[in-house]
Amino acid sequence: MEALRFDAKAKKLEYTTIPIPKITKPDQVLIRVAFAGVCGTDLHIISGEFPCSDETTTLGHEFSGTVVDIGSDVKHVKKGDKVSVDPNEGCRCCDHCHSGNIHFCDVGGINSTIGIHRNGGWASYALVPQHSIQKLPETVNLEQGALAEPISCLSHGWDLLSPIPVGSSILVIGAGIIGNLWVSLLHHQGHRKVTVSEPNLKRLLFTRNLDTGYDLITPDQLQQNKENDKNYGFNVVIDCSGFCPAIQQGLSLLHKGGKLCCFGVAHPDATIKVSPNELFFKEISILAVNVNPFSFVKSIGFIEAMGDRYLDYRKLGVQVFLLSEYNKAVDMLREGKIAKAVFKL
Repeated sequence: MEALRFDAKAKKLEYTTIPIPKITKPDQVLIRVAFAGVCGTDLHIISGEFPCSDETTTLGHEFSGTVVDIGSDVKHVKKGDKVSVDPNEGCRCCDHCHSGNIHFCDVGGINSTIGIHRNGGWASYALVPQHSIQKLPETVNLEQGALAEPISCLSHGWDLLSPIPVGSSILVIGAGIIGNLWVSLLHHQGHRKVTVSEPNLKRLLFTRNLDTGYDLITPDQLQQNKENDKNYGFNVVIDCSGFCPAIQQGLSLLHKGGKLCCFGVAHPDATIKVSPNELFFKEISILAVNVNPFSFVKSIGFIEAMGDRYLDYRKLGVQVFLLSEYNKAVDMLREGKIAKAVFKL
């Protein structure tokens, strides 16, 4: 089968052919991969900025497909079922796992993610444990199913931020795929006073395709609005960029009692400056979102409810590539020419 594998020592992607994996344990499921996304985290991995397996590994932690074989203990899915894969799990032994915080697990969580530390979905077939499988409803197609993992992370962020009263003023920083998914989710939930800040005008065009009527501006325009109106600001700021100057700008625009949600993944060495006095005076809350603990079922619910109105690839700025076109996909994503790349296997 075709596969796109990453050599962590050489920091090199290789398009190659490897054997189709075989079921060797009773709880395993073999999936024929249909669609597999390229995440911003993948770009950090390829650049050597995010920890991954020391061994050569098939990347891809966002993928959907069809079940082609199951182990003897697997009962909740059958051959032919459409599924998506939750790549994260805990060890199920530590205090974090028993407290319901599997994303904090030192053995599992982000330390054992399928497609980062274990072979993932950038291949024709993927072998995964049955507890990672989520069956897709008939109303959800495989293209949408490939978005289940990032939307499950949004679902976790939504739970942390809630409640956000309808009528709140909200700033979304960054109009990549995560920013556009947040825009879609907020609009779906009834929010209308939303501003999106993004320096790349092409990305803002993708956001405009979502037809939400939101205010789409650049960071310079955002700053000018603040200078022209001392009361200009927001109740909630959701950063999807991981860019520290943008985060600091968003923090400075929060009203009293405001919430800052750090969703984007920053460079490990990056820092922001925070005034404790301002936090005290305004009673600012700073929240961070770490993957998707027990959020996958909710993400399927969001996908089913949002449907083509919000999750059409063309509206979101998603472009589909063959696996062999990986160089083009990565380059276009890095250059901001597309909001997201997805491989069609």
